[in-house]
Amino acid sequence: MAELLNEPLILLFLIMVIGSLVGQLSIKGVGLGSSGVLFVGMVFGHLGYEVSTIIQNLGLSLFIVTVGLQAGPRFFRMLRTSGVVFGVVSISIIVVAGITTFVVSTVMELPAALSIGIMTGALTSTPGLAAALEATGDPIASVGYGIAYPFGVLAVVLFVQLLPKILKIDLMQDLTGKANPIKRSLTPEVMTIEVTKDYLHKKTLKELRLAEGTSVVLSRVIRGNRTIVGLSDTVILKGDRLVAVGNQKDLEQLCNEIGEKVTTNFANHDNVKVRRITVESEEVVGKSLRELALRRKYGVTVTRIERSGFEFNQNAGWRLEQGDILTVVSCEDRLNEAEQLFSRRHLEVTNIHLFSFSLILFVGLLVGMTPIYLPGLGAITLGIAGGPLFVALVIGHFGKIGPIRARFFQPSNQVIGDIGLAMFLAGAGTTAGAGVVDIIQQEGVRLLFAGAVITVVPLVFGFLLGKKIYGLSMIHSLGAMCGGMTSTPGLGALNSLVESEDPAIAYAAAYPFALIFVAIMAQVLVLLL
Repeated sequence: MAELLNEPLILLFLIMVIGSLVGQLSIKGVGLGSSGVLFVGMVFGHLGYEVSTIIQNLGLSLFIVTVGLQAGPRFFRMLRTSGVVFGVVSISIIVVAGITTFVVSTVMELPAALSIGIMTGALTSTPGLAAALEATGDPIASVGYGIAYPFGVLAVVLFVQLLPKILKIDLMQDLTGKANPIKRSLTPEVMTIEVTKDYLHKKTLKELRLAEGTSVVLSRVIRGNRTIVGLSDTVILKGDRLVAVGNQKDLEQLCNEIGEKVTTNFANHDNVKVRRITVESEEVVGKSLRELALRRKYGVTVTRIERSGFEFNQNAGWRLEQGDILTVVSCEDRLNEAEQLFSRRHLEVTNIHLFSFSLILFVGLLVGMTPIYLPGLGAITLGIAGGPLFVALVIGHFGKIGPIRARFFQPSNQVIGDIGLAMFLAGAGTTAGAGVVDIIQQEGVRLLFAGAVITVVPLVFGFLLGKKIYGLSMIHSLGAMCGGMTSTPGLGALNSLVESEDPAIAYAAAYPFALIFVAIMAQVLVLLL
């Protein structure tokens, strides 16, 4: 058996198999997840086995690129919306975690690499661990991560579950009584408005520019028993009923401007159909609805976009991703033509564009090796984690740059990320495992205390910032806090408390910021400690 374990691939996949099994074990819904591979790797490392550094770096590169491609579209979009408040909460958590780590490391005289590893474990951030290992060049960072990680998971889960009970807050009542900073872009509603204003009579939608600059899309015009698709050259008559889709505030404003809200039985107006179409063709991936000019070329109107389980108002500037689901309105023939545009043109063997993925990795590594000079702090590099992450974020935002295609089906992206993460954790675990026993014997309770402090301080600060300073609801504050702590188990615990998608939305808005800035903070702490 010992001889077999000396074969690099045998060792790698044995650690991945056992680690994934350990990660699937859970106690009351709390488990190690992917970090099970890290802990199993540490055991093998303690026994004298080591996974190749090349395998570890390859896994890190694959994982970090998929993180960037996943976070890119949401990260830059959130910077331009009111939902940026969740990003502020997330970044604040990381900054406070960095300050706390600096203070704890200085007072307790802990090694820099160990302290940074503890911070990434307290934040349950595997990308942060990757950045810490690269920035410090010391495998002891993995030891700190492994020590702080279990408490980091449990602390967030217990905080989420116990705080509402201690404060005796009705979460759903609290949610409805607070302003929702992301409600504007989610869960579109439908309203039928009868035109009663004289100035609208016999003018086209293009001339009237109704609802311009708002979330509202005019999908249909009902005239008697006839339904017309709402195109730019559609003429509006007094008495027409306009079917509008958007958020409630914008719909009410439009209604006040042009007429009054009425009830319509759409079953009696069946010449215009509504169809949900999935984006599959690589020819449209990365393009915006404005570029596709669907109304002008195909005579169809997109009213909503569903992505990753969330439904958004139509936005002409959004770039499409594979797997997006569009709600489209038009007559049967035109819908068929539009569906052909979005469907696959040919049978594809894979949903990953190998040339693009490899080029993103290559350019990312080059960017990561380029020194960046910071006044008073010296030069830093983004490294094999930060470089590919930055490039993937930018390309992920645009979706397609020249020959580079960066929007894949989410399952395909997830598979590559999971495999890369397991390879990286197996290598990081065996490297750290060689010294884990000595470190625990020397430091012992001090490390556990350091991990607890670095977990609790940013956790409480992030919640109070969202709740007290920004006036968010309890659900949104806790969801943003879970995102800033990159705690998926915490989100799961919060979801179990309420029947609402709001926790997941707040988490998803905060999470990309945490992924990025924890890697930056690891680099900064290397220069300061």
